[in-house]
Amino acid sequence: MVNITIDGQKVSVADNTTILEAAKAIGINIPTLCYLKDINEIGACRVCIVEIEGCEVLRTSCNTLAEEGMVIKTNSEVVREARKDIVKMILSKHDSQCTTCPRNKNCQLQSLAEQMHIIDEPYKKRLPLNKWNRDFPLIREESKCIGCLRCVSVCDKVQSLKVWDLQGTGSRAKVAVGSYNTIEESNCSLCGQCITHCPVGALHERDDSQKAWQAIQNPQKVTVIQIAPAVRTAWAEELGLTDEEASEKRMVAAAKALGFDYVLDTSFTADLTIMEEGSEFIERFTHRDEYQWPMFTSCCPGWIRFIKSEYPEYLDNLSTAKSPQQMFGAVIKTYFARKTNIQPGDIYSISVMPCTAKKYEADVKTVNDAGVGQDVDLVLTTRELARMIKEKGINVRELEETEFDSPLGESTGAGVIFGSTGGVMEAALRSAYYLLTGKNPDADAFKAVRIDEAYQVFALEIAGATVKVAVSSGLGNARELIEKIKRKEIECDFVEIMACPGGCSGGGGQPIVYNNELATQRGAKLYQLDKERVLRFSHENSEVLKLYEEYLGKPLGEKSHHLLHTKQSLW
Repeated sequence: MVNITIDGQKVSVADNTTILEAAKAIGINIPTLCYLKDINEIGACRVCIVEIEGCEVLRTSCNTLAEEGMVIKTNSEVVREARKDIVKMILSKHDSQCTTCPRNKNCQLQSLAEQMHIIDEPYKKRLPLNKWNRDFPLIREESKCIGCLRCVSVCDKVQSLKVWDLQGTGSRAKVAVGSYNTIEESNCSLCGQCITHCPVGALHERDDSQKAWQAIQNPQKVTVIQIAPAVRTAWAEELGLTDEEASEKRMVAAAKALGFDYVLDTSFTADLTIMEEGSEFIERFTHRDEYQWPMFTSCCPGWIRFIKSEYPEYLDNLSTAKSPQQMFGAVIKTYFARKTNIQPGDIYSISVMPCTAKKYEADVKTVNDAGVGQDVDLVLTTRELARMIKEKGINVRELEETEFDSPLGESTGAGVIFGSTGGVMEAALRSAYYLLTGKNPDADAFKAVRIDEAYQVFALEIAGATVKVAVSSGLGNARELIEKIKRKEIECDFVEIMACPGGCSGGGGQPIVYNNELATQRGAKLYQLDKERVLRFSHENSEVLKLYEEYLGKPLGEKSHHLLHTKQSLW
């Protein structure tokens, strides 16, 4: 243990503890900007400086270790004035048009400027031009970049892609796409983790909310919106609602209040995905010699982009099942249109996703099979949904709870847990057990596959057979798992991979809370909803069964294969 004094308080901390963490342990908050625990502790912004007795210079607390006998001042006049000057210097290189920034009121630099009572910018601004393809799902505003390198570190250390890099030296150093490529030429997975970890508005998704408004206001269009499982865990975080107020049914009511004609639950096609993907796994498992192993899940477009750029030799290992988003798009413009007597061409299909890669996925030609343009016309993130609710001035607390529309509105607990790491695997195993044995397992029989981070491998007994499965979230973890599979250090039959740490609950389109990772807490909400559901098995979804009876025929049948499956290919 090391004994130090911080702002007059004596404290003992473990060896190798930083001053920042030591102060936090006793309730003293030292402001930060570039700091990201265990990922970006480089002191680049210098906002976290402190005064150490006997030291001639101010030191950055995020990467200075506490030493025996240190006497530290975190908020002396010298420190306060130095911090203010540092923030003013950062502001001189930052486009401060806060009112038109998507991070307005949720920007760490803006918060620091307010906290430090900075009311003038004495230094001349020198802002670079924003040269970027505004049609790309991920947008970078170079004029807002403060050079904190959080995007560089997250992409490198967590996602292992190294899309971003620091180029140049000295005053000319800047963050840019690595190897001087354009973002389109890069190996970006569009996971959006750089967006959620940027402390300012330098990175954000392409905003498509105005297109949604135009569709709502177009009398010739019937707007059909589907809402992904993970969205319900976070949609109201930016609206200030409690968990009790932010119910699924109130989320539906809010979507209705925005003016969407039909509000459907993507958990429905999560159940449908299980019927198709589970049947596909059994087909492969019982005809092992005809397929490559292991079989990988295919519902995460960030993971699909990753495998295309990093491991194209495994493309044939992917399940051919489309994602729930794309399955829903295909079904909406065929079966749903027929059931509601709406012309398919009159339907404008919108999805709300916790994901930025879904914007890319909807544009991929090979996943559009309904024959009426794109199966999903527009994708909004959870953040965009919240912005639209604010824009219309909806008092969500006063809304009467509303059920999802039918047909295609019913879902089971198995569909809901798609939004959490391990959820796809668990849902698939529940139904695979039934398809092999003719009876349901205990609904929680496979809960071992629920993981918080990294990857894990499990050997499970199903109908007398041993099935080896693996679950991973975060592309850095996925890379490590795949490398071990390549070296035959790990043998698996079925592998679930989610691009974002914590799965869709921690997706790149979810609300941003500075230095607070909420995927685990959001995922827990999904498992609680699963437990509360009357139906917890995808094969018991009556509307899914009716869809097969009236339209698709059977899982892996000719029509379902045409609408609900695709073969992934290189770019």
